[in-house]
Amino acid sequence: MQTAPMRFGLFLAPFHPVTENPQLALERDFQLIEHMDRLGYDEAWIGEHHSAGYEIIPSPEIFIAGAAERTRRIKLGTGVVSLPYHHPFMVADRAMQLDHQLRGRFMLGVGPGALSSDAMMMGIDPMRQREMMEESLDVIVPLIAGEKVTARTDWFELCDARVQLTPFTHPRMEIAVAAMISPAGPALAGKHGAGLLSIGATTDAGYMALSQAWSICEDEARKHGQSVDRANWRLVGPMHIAETREQAIANVRFGLMNWAYYYTQVIALPFKIPDTFEARVQTLIDTGWAVIGTPDDAIAQIERLQEQSGGAGAFLFMANNWADFPQTLRSYELFARYVIPHFNRGNVGRKASMDWVTSNRGTMLQAGKAAKEKAAKDYAADKARGNA
Repeated sequence: MQTAPMRFGLFLAPFHPVTENPQLALERDFQLIEHMDRLGYDEAWIGEHHSAGYEIIPSPEIFIAGAAERTRRIKLGTGVVSLPYHHPFMVADRAMQLDHQLRGRFMLGVGPGALSSDAMMMGIDPMRQREMMEESLDVIVPLIAGEKVTARTDWFELCDARVQLTPFTHPRMEIAVAAMISPAGPALAGKHGAGLLSIGATTDAGYMALSQAWSICEDEARKHGQSVDRANWRLVGPMHIAETREQAIANVRFGLMNWAYYYTQVIALPFKIPDTFEARVQTLIDTGWAVIGTPDDAIAQIERLQEQSGGAGAFLFMANNWADFPQTLRSYELFARYVIPHFNRGNVGRKASMDWVTSNRGTMLQAGKAAKEKAAKDYAADKARGNA
């Protein structure tokens, strides 16, 4: 029996250099999602960040409401709501509104918060963020299910709380938990029967963690009487593709160095990337961290991730702003034209039909020739009878 086709989409942090006009940058984000909607992509996830200047969407919910009005079918999710930064009742209430407002196209992605600087500005201990995420999701899930909740922690309280709207999506909107390297994300996803967003799937440590992530998720699901589905597991990685590898490399000269500066000098993540453009590109390609190449390179990367993970339901572009906008749009178009059909078997019937006709070409040519000869003879006979 054929399995469900793989889905494809976008994880939009977003990444925008501080030298660019922020209004135009946000507009391009909207236009990118509109472009993907027209090309048939399945989903887009929008991030939440509050500091460091580069990732400039503080409210994914507001952005999603705007994007929903400009699109028709693509599903839109928070990628992610940083749960320690919000009272959980407000997260559940806003999510329920979006479930109705988007008529079932909304997905709730949650996480602990990616930037320590965000937490520090709000007086939140970064060491407690994962614990706070779990405490929050433990009440958000029953609230979304329409249950009445009373709970108290050292940072929020609920007193006979119940959201007013019942779900548009039954039995509930999709919920997904962010994961990087630690087992916290897979464990929490399993606890609540949620999906999993493996955001760092292509980094060295993130790639290695894929082999265990789903086992952790399934173990926790069994422990809590839940079920999980690999179809709801999403792997995230950066890509830029063009007609040739040389063209792809030339394209990313536009913005890759700005992105690398943000990662290594601003938020100072422990990524070792050489200093020069050429060396950085080669490192990203050689380590498998990114695809900078052709549609065939993209196919090879996704197949590598699927083998390492044991199979996930979706791959998401990590939007990176490496190339100028026209080349970025072209990259997503090439992916939709040549990569997506490879995985969703979109051309299997066409290829089978072509192969059948090719293998029977002689017979069909002979049949066509015989039919034309018969038509000519029939015409001549009809004409002869008419002149008699």
